Amino acid sequence: MFRLSAIAAILAASCSFSAIADQFQVKASSSIAPTADTLVLLVSPDQLNANPQLEAISKQENFSAAHGKTLNWLAPASPYSQYQRVLLLGTGDSAKLTPYQASLLGATAARSLKGSAANTIQLDASLIKAPIGQAELLAQISHGIDLASYTFTRYHTNKQPSKVRQLHLLSAEQAATEQRLAQLTALSEGVALARDLTNEPANGIYPETFAKQALELRKLGAKVTVMDEKALEKAGLGAILAVGRGSARPPRLVIVQWEGSKEAPVALVGKGITFDTGGYNLKTQGDSILRMTSDMAGAAAVLGTMHTLAKQKAPVNVVGLMAMAENMISDRAYLPGDVITAGNGKTIEIINTDAEGRLVLADALFYAETNFKPRAIVDIATLTGSKVGAVGSYYAGLFSTDDKLVTQLTQAGDKVQEKVWRLPLSDEMLPELKSRIADLRNTGSSTGASTAALFLQQFVKDTPFAHLDIAGNALSSGNRGLQTEGATGYGVRLLTEWVLTAE
Repeated sequence: MFRLSAIAAILAASCSFSAIADQFQVKASSSIAPTADTLVLLVSPDQLNANPQLEAISKQENFSAAHGKTLNWLAPASPYSQYQRVLLLGTGDSAKLTPYQASLLGATAARSLKGSAANTIQLDASLIKAPIGQAELLAQISHGIDLASYTFTRYHTNKQPSKVRQLHLLSAEQAATEQRLAQLTALSEGVALARDLTNEPANGIYPETFAKQALELRKLGAKVTVMDEKALEKAGLGAILAVGRGSARPPRLVIVQWEGSKEAPVALVGKGITFDTGGYNLKTQGDSILRMTSDMAGAAAVLGTMHTLAKQKAPVNVVGLMAMAENMISDRAYLPGDVITAGNGKTIEIINTDAEGRLVLADALFYAETNFKPRAIVDIATLTGSKVGAVGSYYAGLFSTDDKLVTQLTQAGDKVQEKVWRLPLSDEMLPELKSRIADLRNTGSSTGASTAALFLQQFVKDTPFAHLDIAGNALSSGNRGLQTEGATGYGVRLLTEWVLTAE
């Protein structure tokens, strides 16, 4: 239906990333490409000073080789005279390079080469002795190039044909580089898929079309189930049905399973409100309603993660549940003051129809625990404005009473720099959710992000559980780091890292 990110093998040691403005065909090789017109040469301050030629031009151009600093050298002299241009890319202290810092170098290279005449690019990191190893260094740089080159152009009618560039990774560890490159290109695909879905307007992505996109994962060997209205009614998932009742586009519960091992699965649950008007508690604050096409970013992150794991053939057992609905106003829409019944039998008084995300998540959490018996459940959602007020877009809000799960998610977030910050989750706040006429209210009276998390916790019985509030993280106002303007795909890299490393 619409353009999705795809990395497809074109040779045994190469791949093509096709969802970006400039397509890159990437190949790892132990020898220099004889046809390369551009060299991207990684240099540290020490190596710069050890090479008289590089030292001379760096002094002339005031280039320090600090991390992320670049110098374009046109018509370079021998031994680089075979190239039309050399891009010197500073690493800073290479002994301190992390995988994330390496990916940032790739992002810098991508933006430096954008719009240039570079066609066949040789990436040479042989001067760098990084603790992460050459294979990881080169693959992470390629990963950064992929992510920083992403654009969403489906609705542009004057778009130019993509320029196909060859990217050659000079590696003395060719097999290891190819193996790691395949893993990270699958991750790039997952991030780009999440970005594509989140960038789509509400008339492009709604519950049914999101479900159709999820069905594509069957091609990768995943099991995909889509529960329509009748199936939701049969399962008693009244909270999802209530939120979606006001829309002509009915709700769905999308379930993707990747069974790469025999152990008990972990469950990922994503909020998928494809557009949020606020319902009868209509959103009225400025242009915030324009951003409500991104209120399904949690579900997009889960689907992107499932795509990554399936493409990697990861040796893990994971189930992803995406609760999809449109929160609209109509003669059938749920109303403030209504009492609805969730899948676990709890009754909920609707205090605010704009607190709809926690309702669809409640049913999905209950369904995940009841039907898949997971060893841990993590949900991810653009849930509350109060989370943004607490930690902005610098962190995702993390809510859990399970210290082991908190540690795992925090470490995973730190590694990929999708960082989380633990916020309070305490039963002492339960009186705020007490209703006069039902089991629960769907909002508290003061602590918005924490009571939202506490509400969700009522739908998980005995399984270790964590809630990630990514309000403020799903969109970027500009190009920075690995992010591009628009949807960020936040959560795919975090969840993938957590799933692959969690014990």
